[in-house]
This record gives sequence, structure tokens and C-alpha cells, in this order.
Amino acid sequence: MLSVGQAIGRMIAAAGFAGLLHAVAVLLSASALAENLSNPPVTHGLALYGEPALPKDFAHFPYANPHAPKGGALRLGRRGGFESLNPFNARFGVAPQLIIDNVLQSLMTRSQDEPYSLYPLIAQSVEIDDAREHVTFHLDPRARFSDKTPIVASDVLFSFELLKSKGRPNHRVIFASMTSAVALDEHTVRFDLTGVKDREAPLILAAMPVLSKKATNVERFDELDMTIPLGSGPYVISESKAGSRLVLRRDPDYWARDIPTQRGLYNFDEIDVDYYRDGAALFEALKAGLIDYREETSAARWSTGYDFTAVRSGAVVKEALRPGRPTGMEGFVFNLRKAIFRDVRLREAIAMMYDFAWINAKFYGGLYTRTESYFGESDYASTGRPASAAERGFLANFPGVVRDDILEGRWRPVQHDGSGRDRTVAKRAQTLLATAGYVLVDGRLQKNGVPVIFEIMIRDRDEERLALNFAASLKRIGIEAIPRLYDEVQYQRRRQRFEYDMITGQWLASAVPGQEQLNRWTTESLNRKNSVNLAGAASPALDAALDNLLASRTKADSISAARALDRILLSGFYFVPLQHVNAIWCAHRAAIRHPAHTPLFPMFPFGFTLESWWRDQ
Repeated sequence: MLSVGQAIGRMIAAAGFAGLLHAVAVLLSASALAENLSNPPVTHGLALYGEPALPKDFAHFPYANPHAPKGGALRLGRRGGFESLNPFNARFGVAPQLIIDNVLQSLMTRSQDEPYSLYPLIAQSVEIDDAREHVTFHLDPRARFSDKTPIVASDVLFSFELLKSKGRPNHRVIFASMTSAVALDEHTVRFDLTGVKDREAPLILAAMPVLSKKATNVERFDELDMTIPLGSGPYVISESKAGSRLVLRRDPDYWARDIPTQRGLYNFDEIDVDYYRDGAALFEALKAGLIDYREETSAARWSTGYDFTAVRSGAVVKEALRPGRPTGMEGFVFNLRKAIFRDVRLREAIAMMYDFAWINAKFYGGLYTRTESYFGESDYASTGRPASAAERGFLANFPGVVRDDILEGRWRPVQHDGSGRDRTVAKRAQTLLATAGYVLVDGRLQKNGVPVIFEIMIRDRDEERLALNFAASLKRIGIEAIPRLYDEVQYQRRRQRFEYDMITGQWLASAVPGQEQLNRWTTESLNRKNSVNLAGAASPALDAALDNLLASRTKADSISAARALDRILLSGFYFVPLQHVNAIWCAHRAAIRHPAHTPLFPMFPFGFTLESWWRDQ
């Protein structure tokens, strides 16, 4: 290969001195480009679009109080139970999610005040090229597991390979697409993402949990396992009893307690978690003083149930915290794996019969808003907005997939008159069903002699009350829906195996729609056990829409792609949309305090995070 000087010499000989300046400019530019590709700039953070908001020398996250006192215990309650202490198990999903971040931590950690940015944790810096085809993480030499063994490159590579082969679907899918992962030295790991058309991929790598190669049992990783994991986080598990109790104890030697991303966080000496049957039992535990914090999901209880002694005396504080997160989708989900729900006209007619106006007034005191989009209350929602030229250009590849009223932004869920027996809506639903070949015989809806009967799988009394009301509305048009209550373990097992007709499902939208959507709507996720494709939704249009979303290079591209996806999902009537409130209703002991600043995008779907809270001593 010619050196730069030899190449310039040959060009001068061929073109004379006049070509010298041009030759130097061309070759030095090429040399600089090659150097940039091989040595991308070192940065302190990663953002999905643009640059991270916080500077390299930031002192702490905006929602953390660096002066928060350490000490005391936090007593929490959770609904249901758990069977394993491995939250990354692909086969069994019932594990305490509090293990993530508190016990097992990742290469980098997310700022909850930005839509999608990560900052140093186990990795103290990162290199990434403009094309996002190569990413290199530089590990903090101080990083340690709780047994004081150092975290090194081999632990990172071990975690990558293990999660790629035996981890949860989101890890397996994206990690399998990566070309290579190598250790450049004991504290440097480089990943080759050539050909991965997903701008989010480097951030998913950065958020990868790092497991101990020495302490992790590979053979039992995808089994039910109550072995206490060795982590690198601020807490260690000091007690666990399957299904009923988990105790985390703060590690006084936590290696990262003073780095900016951890400063002011993880302030309790102990976190005690007891598991309860349902929301009503959790509420009684709060009243009895058995737990310090509870999130309320029942509007009726929030409106009228908190007039008890501890609230009146000020010992318990009732608050509505308002983050800036999108609302996502919650609703009754049709399982399209069942033949009964294959006709979209039946699904639409069933959805028409959900009487939100009456339910909101009678059950929830008018506190709720009807959900209208899978990315509600964000720029990514399509409802009320005509499709852009970019959306129409993409959707033109799939004629008929999106309805005209949804394409034009005119569609809304059917509005009832609030009487509880809106005859106009019932007639509209019956007319639609007639066009699909359904007929009423002795008051029962059927098609080809087969009656429309299905079960609604529920797990607590609040869901039961809602399902019973919905079933009564459906009975008016000849459909028999049977709500059936299951305990938490049964419920989760049936959900993982898609053994249900209809279920109450919830998609808490991320701040920026991306990789998480693959596990909800793709053909590949359709029959994969433990995927969250609860609806059994799959089509070429959905697959292409997700590819389009992941290939977005700018925020504008991402918005356009997400709205197109939203329109396809709405046109499919996979859900009966329910309702939402854009607030976190919580009640807590007055001694449990939090910073004045509420993070804009708290870490869902595991519930509101309390790592920035503390006990007033």
C-alpha cells in the first residue's frame, strides 16, 4: 500500500505541481475519514437521536437529591408472587423485577429525565461511529461485583452470549443480529453491528445487564431457580421466599455509590417486599401500616377509599405524581390465535359495546380519559392527525390495511350516550355483524351454527367488575362473554402459553417506540412462548412497519414510522381500548420523602421507581 507521501508524488508526476493542492486535500480528507471510522470519538453517553442532554461533568441526575440521607427501611407490597430469582429467564417470567437495577446492573444506565439517553455505570465511556456499526465500551476499572471480584471484559462477553442464547426475547432477537463481540483488553469490549439496521441497537447493548461469569449457573439459567444471583448493584438479596417475600439489603461497599449516575439514589438500607393476592389486599396492608408505599389503580378507591385515620392525621400522604410519559394502551385483548376472533368485523363490533361514558361516571368518578392510540398523549400517536406524505407513501405498499377514517385521523372509539343501554350503538354493532354473516338465533349470536361464546381471563376483583359490566353489554347483542378469575401464578402461566380467549392487556409505551415493539406485533413473536404478542397479531404490514420504525435515522422519521404502525394496529382492532389517567396515584408514609422534581419518563413497566426516595430520619 502506498503511503500518503508516495501517492502525492505520483499524482504530482502525472498532473504537475498544479495538482499538488488538490491531491493533498483529497488524500488527507480520506485519511481523516479512515481515522474517524477506526477511532470514533470517546463519549460519556449515548442518545437515540442527537446528543445526551447532560454534559460530561454532570454531578447527578436532575431527579436525584445528592444530599438525601441514607438509612432506614422501605416496606413495599406487590401483587401476585414469584417462582424464580432470575428476571432474564426466557421460559419463566414470574420473577421479582426489583432485582433489575437494584441487584443486577448494566453497562450504562438510563436517565429517566430524557426520552432515551444512557450514561456511565459499569462502562465509564463509549465509542461509536456515525453509522452506528461499531460500538466500544470502556469498563470502569473500579467496577466490582458484590463479592468484590472485578468486572472485566470476559463477564461482559459471557453475559452477551448467555442472553443471546437463553435470555428474554428482546435480548435474543437483537443480540443474534450482531456480527461479533470481542475483548480488546481486560476492560474494553467491542461490538460489530454491521448490517444491523436498528439505531437503537447500541443503546440496547449499553443497557445489557452484566452477570458474573464465575457465579452464574449456565445449565440452570432457563429453569426455575431460587439461587441468589451475584450482582454489582447497590443491594444484595438477604432473604427470599418464593411467592411471598423478598428482602434487599444495601451493600455498604457498593463500588459505584459516588459516581454521578448513582449519586443521591438507593438511599434505603433495606427494602422489604411482601406479596399480596390483589389490589384490595395491598390497600388493606397500607391502612394497617404494613407497607410504606402503594400505587393505586382503582379510581373508585382513589376517590373515596382514602378517608382513613392515617391519612386524616397526616401519617399517610396521598399524591398524584405527573410524569411526561406516553400513556400506551390498556384494554381487553382479542387472542387471534383462536378462530372465533379471526374476523375483524366481529372484533370491531365487540369493541363498540364497551360503554366508557357509563363506566367512567359510575365506576371511576369521571377521572379517566378514553384511550385512543397505542402511543397516547405523545407525538407518536396518530389519532386526530391526518397521515403525512411519508406515512401515506409507506402505507401505499399495503392497500386496504389502514381504514380511510384512521388514515385521515377521523376515527375515535365509539361514544355512548352514558345511559348504560345505548340502543343506537347496539344497532350499529348488529348491522356490522350482519354484514359479516352473523345472525341472532333465540337471542344468541352465531355464524354457521356456531355461537359466539368466549372467556375473559382476569386476575383480581377490579378487573372482574369491569369484565362483568362489559359482558352484560355484549349480551345485549347476543354475545356470551364469561369472566373467569385466576390466581396470579395460574394467570401468568396461561398468559405465557397464550391459553386464553380474551385477557386484559397493557402496553405501557416507552418514551420513544422502538425495539420493544418487536416482541408485541411481529410474525416471529406470534407463537414464541413468553412473548408479549398477547393479541396474536402478525402480518406483512406489521413486520414492514416495525422494520421501518427501527430503521429511522431522525426523530421526524421515527414519528412518521410510529404513526404508521399506530394506524395499522388501530385498523386491526386487536384491543378493546379502555381508559387511562396520565398520573401516578400513590399513597405513602409521610416519613418517606422524594425530590421535588419528578422524572419525565420513569422506568415502567415495573411500576414507579423509588430509587430517588429516602426515609426522613
